[in-house]
Amino acid sequence: MAKIIWTRTDEAPLLATYSFKPIVEAFASTAGIDVETRDISLAGRILAQFPERLTEEQRMDDALAELGELAKTPEANIIKLPNISASLPQLKAAIKELQDAGYDLPEYEDAQEKYDAVKGSAVNPVLREGNSDRRAPIAVKNFVRKHPHSMGAWSADSKTNVATMDADDFRHNEQSVIMPKADRVAIVHVTDSGEKTLKELDLLEDEVFDATALRAAALDEFLAAQVKRAKEEGILFSAHLKATMMKVSDPIIFGHVVRAYFKDVFDKYGEQLEAAGLNGENGLAAIYTGLEDLDNGAEIKAAFEQALIDGPDLAMVNSAKGITNLHVPSDVIIDASMPAMIRTSGQMWNKNDETQDTLAVIPDSSYAGVYQTVIEDCKKNGAFDPTTMGTVPNVGLMAQKAEEYGSHDKTFKIEADGKVEVRNSAGEVLTSHDVSAGDIWRACQTKDAPIQDWVKLAVTRSRLSGMPAVFWLDPERAHDRNLTDLVKKYLQDHDTEGLDIRILSPVEATQLSVDRIREGQDTISVTGNVLRDYNTDLFPILELGTSAKMLSIVPLMAGGGLFETGAGGSAPKHVQQVQEENHLRWDSLGEFLALAESFRHEKNTNGNEVAGVLADALDAATEKLLDEGKSPSRKAGEIDNRGSHFFLATYWAEALANQTDDPELASKFADVAKALADNAEEINQALLDVQGSPADLGGYYWPNDEKTTQVMRPVAKFNEIIGTLAK
Repeated sequence: MAKIIWTRTDEAPLLATYSFKPIVEAFASTAGIDVETRDISLAGRILAQFPERLTEEQRMDDALAELGELAKTPEANIIKLPNISASLPQLKAAIKELQDAGYDLPEYEDAQEKYDAVKGSAVNPVLREGNSDRRAPIAVKNFVRKHPHSMGAWSADSKTNVATMDADDFRHNEQSVIMPKADRVAIVHVTDSGEKTLKELDLLEDEVFDATALRAAALDEFLAAQVKRAKEEGILFSAHLKATMMKVSDPIIFGHVVRAYFKDVFDKYGEQLEAAGLNGENGLAAIYTGLEDLDNGAEIKAAFEQALIDGPDLAMVNSAKGITNLHVPSDVIIDASMPAMIRTSGQMWNKNDETQDTLAVIPDSSYAGVYQTVIEDCKKNGAFDPTTMGTVPNVGLMAQKAEEYGSHDKTFKIEADGKVEVRNSAGEVLTSHDVSAGDIWRACQTKDAPIQDWVKLAVTRSRLSGMPAVFWLDPERAHDRNLTDLVKKYLQDHDTEGLDIRILSPVEATQLSVDRIREGQDTISVTGNVLRDYNTDLFPILELGTSAKMLSIVPLMAGGGLFETGAGGSAPKHVQQVQEENHLRWDSLGEFLALAESFRHEKNTNGNEVAGVLADALDAATEKLLDEGKSPSRKAGEIDNRGSHFFLATYWAEALANQTDDPELASKFADVAKALADNAEEINQALLDVQGSPADLGGYYWPNDEKTTQVMRPVAKFNEIIGTLAK
């Protein structure tokens, strides 16, 4: 039988899976397709690390490793839902929950190396054995043009700006080489007291290898100036990093931001705070918790609170609870926070729960100019109009841990002054950086096969869509200069006649794209791995109001398909709402879109015509669902995720019963479609009636199967009708 793998992940998408997957299994069975689950949740991945400590029943297979291998085969057809990119506090919370549930797990400190393998964005790089093709589906774009989301008005006098470094950051210090042959290289830290090999790496022929350093002294000087500037200009101070993905470098940078804002407190109590491990890298919340253990903790806390009064106002994550931008490193993630700010008139929330102009501090300047360009454009031309604006799909280079998103194991906080050299096996120095203690040095790798595949995908998408394709490459960066040469070389392997393919700097490419957006024109952004992430949030949030409604396809290099369901994270607040009032506002639109593409892939690779019919009917059902307004509401007592699954199943069955491409399939669905339609009022009401009181899931990171199934599939009649298909 053909097989689709449905990943079991975390938080809201996991709860949605309990409701939607039984529907998917039933419909897919009519095309001879098995839908199997693999557990890559945070809890599941933790348990897979410790088989020797668990009982037979408790043990978990390493599903992530299994899927990583599957992704390298032509058979792969994987639907990947968002999962937690665990910060340290999340990881510790999951460990505690599992320990409390009877799993004999060690404390984090006692098995740090094993646990760190689960931290951060540990899942996606393993599965992404291909490059990325992300675009706004036509059904969604049509819907938004009819029902636009709110866009905050922009004023030409807005004081909002991006602040970024103009020297001594990752962008300015980058060195890059293309490997003439496969070789083993060593990263060596040379100091007065000798040299230490930090890591050895095997590189392939034609691999692009970069090294760069962010200088701590320059960072501190820059941050001090921005704290002062925000205070003088009377605007909010905010920092925008990606501590979840850039799990080594960005928490260190975040610590610098915390120490810069609270400079006076650290000048006075710094030694004591450092000794207690409270250096700001885990945020202000962790400092407050740690202060409870210090004799003079109350005195130091008062100093922090005074600094908040004296310093510039901070952008807030939760004004009601007093949670600032600096409380938790993973609370403000640049790819989500910057577009949200741009959509809200260039403002963030202040402590009085009002929006206010803000200084967005993005220390490394590699991509900061993209956001500044959009901000300048909005000051000049006003907010974008979702009813008329064009679209910016993305073709992103990400296969085989390309670029910065594969750099964590090659990122080091420098312990002593000296230099870091990368040497080949002959002892020749490929890159060299003078470094001081506290600097962050990192290396990135980009293999040649993914680059060739990326160029090919860009040409393919431009040809199929008729849109211009723009490579976003920065002539100021050594890595991008090398990539520009390779792009020009590999474009010659393709028929590009009649296509508009350009190479522009990120700032120029942004300007071109927003100019075209305002004209209602479409432009493919062809980018590296980080801009893939940033652009597939920035443009969808402006165009569609969310990035969760994007079609995200990874054509795997071995011929399989990886279908990702939205780029919006796993929505912890949605789970809290279920626990409090049994209402799940998670929108499964991303799952619907990905599933249709997964069926199409099955049709195209295995000639399974029924799968193609399922795909077309599902797309029709999705469009009807949007038009009929059957997406989840935010309010308890109104339609939620379960209700939207019910209506989708109803419209999908109806479309299958009415289609004429496969009469046998139509007759299979006739009874189901009728039963769902006849019982629609009763089922819908029953799904509304269960809401309003707390729901017990039996766990957060590791919910109880039986309890969660009861919560997410509460209506026997609906379950029964769907069950008839599987027979």
